[in-house]
Amino acid sequence: MTSTPPGSTPLHVLRLIGSPRGADSESLRLSQQVIEGLAAQAGGRAINLLDYDLNQLAHVDAPYALALGSATASSNGQDGDALCRSDALIDALDAADVLLIATPMHNYTVPSALKAWIDHVVRVRVTFTPTPQGKVGVLRDRPVYVAISSGGLISGESARQPDFLRPYLRVALGTVGLHDLQFFTVEGTARGEDALEEARALAGRAITAFFSLG
Repeated sequence: MTSTPPGSTPLHVLRLIGSPRGADSESLRLSQQVIEGLAAQAGGRAINLLDYDLNQLAHVDAPYALALGSATASSNGQDGDALCRSDALIDALDAADVLLIATPMHNYTVPSALKAWIDHVVRVRVTFTPTPQGKVGVLRDRPVYVAISSGGLISGESARQPDFLRPYLRVALGTVGLHDLQFFTVEGTARGEDALEEARALAGRAITAFFSLG
């Protein structure tokens, strides 16, 4: 996205796209503003963006569940193997300097496509270790930005619906060692064009303030 100064390495950003609406998605649009904020904050450092459409991801299956119940679980190396997919997704996450999640809210929480990714990467003895005190994440912490769109209002005094998405992501990602989460929201997308434009402007100001772009 930008030229890289001599001697510097690109900032690797993994963007997970959770909406089935593709380019028309409000969460994807919002995530693009986050990328612009990251680019401005990085100065001349290049942004290496890897997009992953979660709607193409198969859910975990019975062999995967059975394998995780074994202390010797391993992939058979075939592309259709759920453990092989899990390995690849974990490798991509581990290689990223920044995780960016673009997701709508579905029925008060994450869409099934994002839940499928979580089921692949929250993996016992690989991304977390069970201990008598609880699960301990083994991945290095890094910034996680979550761009959320919701049809109703989920923040502030005007919120009229539950929000299980943000608390769930904090716990799920914290399980593997990711604790540095920042949320941006476009809320009330189902409340008409005027409300949507106001929500977009509010989200844009939040991003500008966070990345000190003003």
